[in-house]
Amino acid sequence: MHSEHYDVVIIGAGLSGIGAAYRLQTECPGLSYAVLEARASMGGTWDLFSYPGLRSDSDMFTLSFPFEPWRGEKSIADGADILQYIKDTASKYGIDERIRNSTKVTHGSWSSDDATWTLDLDTADGPQQVTARFVYAAAGYYSYDAPHSPEFAGRESFTGQVVHPQFWPDDLDVKGKRVTVIGSGATAVTLVPALVDQGAAHVTMLQRTPTYILPLPAKDPLADLVRRLPDAQRAHTVNRWSNAIKTLGFYQFSRRMPRTATKVLTSGPRMAMKGSPAYDAKHFQPPYKPWDQRVCIIPDADLFQALRGGGASIVTDTIEEFVPEGIRTSSGEVVESDVIVTATGLSMQMAGGVTLDIDGEKVDYPDHYVYRGCMLEGVPNLAMAIGYTNASWTLRADLSARFFCAFVNQVTTRGFAFAFPKVSGRLSPQPVLDLTSGYVQRAMARFPKAGDRAPWRVRQNFLADSYEMRRAKPTDDMRFVRHGEPIRPGAGTVGAA
Repeated sequence: MHSEHYDVVIIGAGLSGIGAAYRLQTECPGLSYAVLEARASMGGTWDLFSYPGLRSDSDMFTLSFPFEPWRGEKSIADGADILQYIKDTASKYGIDERIRNSTKVTHGSWSSDDATWTLDLDTADGPQQVTARFVYAAAGYYSYDAPHSPEFAGRESFTGQVVHPQFWPDDLDVKGKRVTVIGSGATAVTLVPALVDQGAAHVTMLQRTPTYILPLPAKDPLADLVRRLPDAQRAHTVNRWSNAIKTLGFYQFSRRMPRTATKVLTSGPRMAMKGSPAYDAKHFQPPYKPWDQRVCIIPDADLFQALRGGGASIVTDTIEEFVPEGIRTSSGEVVESDVIVTATGLSMQMAGGVTLDIDGEKVDYPDHYVYRGCMLEGVPNLAMAIGYTNASWTLRADLSARFFCAFVNQVTTRGFAFAFPKVSGRLSPQPVLDLTSGYVQRAMARFPKAGDRAPWRVRQNFLADSYEMRRAKPTDDMRFVRHGEPIRPGAGTVGAA
């Protein structure tokens, strides 16, 4: 079986992987590394999805890399522009030369005797292996192979076409057709106006529960003023911090004053659709507090425009069954459809679905605490990117990558074989993600835990994390092991209250 060795292997060539590669080659110069990407092309989420209207749900000044200014026209950017930005960045810094596409990491085995990870790979040329001293998992926590697809009674009786946004058919033509989009999250609110623009006869968003929706301009006029500064990197940094602070401020306001935040968020649809018969308050009043689930961003109020124009409508109800002509709801209404889009969410998994063992003992992710939001208790020489739920993914991913580089330098320059986080004292387990969304709750039993104190807590606060992580010592609550020492990493939770 073919095998190569690297100092570091990065799993995934999306935003997190390209960002980690840049940090590695600038902060750990001289180390060999490879980026292993399961898909045939880089880009991660932005290469996988191709449904109409695909766009960011965070502003691009915080979603983009801090070291490479976003020069796109829109702040809420289209998917194709984001993908090109990722590719251009990888090419500019030579990272694309380190990427091995169509190379899926399926399992990682750690040997304490060799201080080495052995990674099993599925490739176009058959099974292979690579070895590495360090591994950084940047594959996100969504399954690219299997989205969440609930069973609907009578589905086989429907005479039209059923599609999932994760596997959008290239040849799907909705012109003149009645389309029903099941769901109310970011994907659904993106699809509805896009399908109207594609000429659908009518688009119905069938939602079980409303979502908080926040309209924002696709182009940020204040950010554009800042971008006139002669120093593009400085302008980018100003916009990045400005938007990060505004996003965090809105989140803190929502959590501390949920009633007021609810009034603010629900007033948006009411004002945007004032006087329109398409407006009904029940479609825009979620039964939960703001940021119990992620708030959906719509650029230039495009969803409201589609509703006002009559090209789209919302039905708030549960599904009784599929019928030949469409969907029958629990109230007895039949939503006639030619195409049904099941925007029912994604399936979550850890480390891109990679399984691990340490010296032959299986690593069960739920048995471990998360250290500084990017490493696992008892797991040596490995880190991962876990993004924010209330802000851009890249904000935390970059903090994690930089801490990982500091950790790698600590191990290599001081002559250690490996190191792993180790709990000191007692911890009270907390969920690693704090959303009540169905896709999150379905997955939490398979995820590791957060603790109730530093460095084991996982906060949703970029400002606090930025301050802490930039000053964090990779030696706190960390066990370092030299070559030949008879110390084995712990593969189970310790210190739990």
